[in-house]
Amino acid sequence: MIHSLFLINHTGDIFLEKHWKSVISRSVCDYFFEAKEKAEDPENVPPVLYTPHHYLVSIYRGKLFFLSVIQTEVSPLFVIEFLHRVADIFQDYFGECSEAVIKDNVVIVYALLEEMLDNGFPLATESNVLKEMIRPPTILRSVVNTLTGGSNVGDTLPAGQLSNIPWRRAGVKYTNNEAYFDVIEEIDAIVDKSGTTVFAEIQGVIEACVRLTGMPDLTLSFMNPRLLDDVSFHPCVRFKRWESERVLSFIPPDGNFRLMSYHVSSQNLVAIPVYVKQNISFLETGACGRLDITIGPKQTMGKMVEGLKVTIHMPKMVLSVNLTATQGTHTYDLTAKVLVWDVGKLNPQKLPNLRGSLSMQSGAPKPEDNPSINMDLKIQQLAISGLKVSRLDMHGEKYKPFKGVKYLTKAGKFQVRT
Repeated sequence: MIHSLFLINHTGDIFLEKHWKSVISRSVCDYFFEAKEKAEDPENVPPVLYTPHHYLVSIYRGKLFFLSVIQTEVSPLFVIEFLHRVADIFQDYFGECSEAVIKDNVVIVYALLEEMLDNGFPLATESNVLKEMIRPPTILRSVVNTLTGGSNVGDTLPAGQLSNIPWRRAGVKYTNNEAYFDVIEEIDAIVDKSGTTVFAEIQGVIEACVRLTGMPDLTLSFMNPRLLDDVSFHPCVRFKRWESERVLSFIPPDGNFRLMSYHVSSQNLVAIPVYVKQNISFLETGACGRLDITIGPKQTMGKMVEGLKVTIHMPKMVLSVNLTATQGTHTYDLTAKVLVWDVGKLNPQKLPNLRGSLSMQSGAPKPEDNPSINMDLKIQQLAISGLKVSRLDMHGEKYKPFKGVKYLTKAGKFQVRT
């Protein structure tokens, strides 16, 4: 299955490699580097590449590429899911998944990869099981290991490894018992010049943080589960119960985990939270152009739009900009030709506006296409699809846990055409 794994930073340097069967030369990554150069954005690199003797499957997480090399036919989504699991484990162990952190903990990283794959096939991918075998690094443990010559590898096999609930370790105890759920939704949308929605969909996840004593059995129910389609669950969820009753019944892992991901593709169910009035024009003659952008709230259900940021990739002939913003700050990168307007919070009483002139290269022809506006935003305590958790019940234990649900909507690939 998976023969090798290469970790590549955003500049294209391979800083870590791991081989499970036979050593594959780094030159196989040249096909990937060619595809990376063709793609303007790192996220646009094709996830699956075909070479004469191998398949290259990759993901992009935290400014790092996780590139796996495969020699036989295998489901690409299976490999992609495993690579995301590797990145999640690094995040869980070290607090962040970055080049510097991975280099600082390279011994633990190799130990984790050795346990997660056995001869190229996934073996132990649950964080709880791995933490019993390979203890997470701490300052005290590092000092003790340095003095005694010990390691972070455990002496005994985890109890959960051999049970029918491998994601939860036995004998969990907490003073404060709590279960928190975050419903996070991303809007991917394309809006045309007139404000009509060309394409819109919602990618949602439910992230859980469960710290409960014993072996609790939880049931999570929704007010409107029928709007969800294309759902994907953590292995702990009983799928037959979801199919018959549309409720989530599960024995949760201990700590942080992703309970489920879902997709809302019906455009009539996707509410666009902001509208954009824009006018970007370039004159046929003369070395100048005009820009005028106003943003306002549209379908926010009374919630505040925060973290609003506008990014515009200008044509190469735009030399400089002379703009005035009624709110926030704006910068123009002369080298990359990227205009960024950081608005912040969107005030419905006083709509933010950015207007001014664009200085063009003299003698240059008028651009064939107007640039698109890419937007980033967040709305707290709102799931834009309308999904709501109705109740959380616990069985199998007698104590009463603290329970809470938070909602967050943010922009994914949100584009307005001009």
